[in-house]
Amino acid sequence: MSWWSHLKRNSLSLAPSMLGADLARLGEEVAAVEAAGVELLHLDIMDGVFVPNISFGADVCAAIARHATVPLDCHLMIERPERYLEVFREAGCHGLTVHLETMSDPIATLKQIRALGGLAGLAVNPSTELPPVGPLWEHLDLLLVMSVQPGFCGQSFHPEVLGKLESARALREETGLEFALQIDGGVGPAVAGAARAAGADIMVAASAIMGREDRAAAALEMRQAAG
Repeated sequence: MSWWSHLKRNSLSLAPSMLGADLARLGEEVAAVEAAGVELLHLDIMDGVFVPNISFGADVCAAIARHATVPLDCHLMIERPERYLEVFREAGCHGLTVHLETMSDPIATLKQIRALGGLAGLAVNPSTELPPVGPLWEHLDLLLVMSVQPGFCGQSFHPEVLGKLESARALREETGLEFALQIDGGVGPAVAGAARAAGADIMVAASAIMGREDRAAAALEMRQAAG
């Protein structure tokens, strides 16, 4: 199983962050962004420990899952994520992305995600170097490159992370592995072209899509900007 079983190879996929949704109108919000033609819904889970903010938990994910028809891309910005993998899988999340900075044994955690039938993602903060070439990469379905410090919406994009995307794309080509490349943080039309050129397959968009009343127009603008 890989992300490519859900996404069109060599096509840009958009993953609006439901952190920007009106949680009192979840069903309507899911319907609105799905009608805009997005490929994934991105769920930002924050624990107030790894990041200085608290978002929502598995119950809200389960509520979103009851309305969603596209895969749920769950980004666990939490300490010791291995404790909660089963909970979020049971809530209906298809992909579980965990932070390299939070684990002593990332390979074991990625294996655990796959054993639960999930797609295994690994996230790295802007200041975190990519893992060295080695066995870890074989356990990835997705690499998430953070282009802001995680924890809050509305931050400015850090262009220096584009080199990290380029390096990961080169590694993927050299090894023949099929993990997807995702970028998250301050991603909007102004930077979509550069992110796409650097190798991004999936763009997480909070303000750029969820902050717009016309989600379909926002999604189209992102695609056109990405080229």
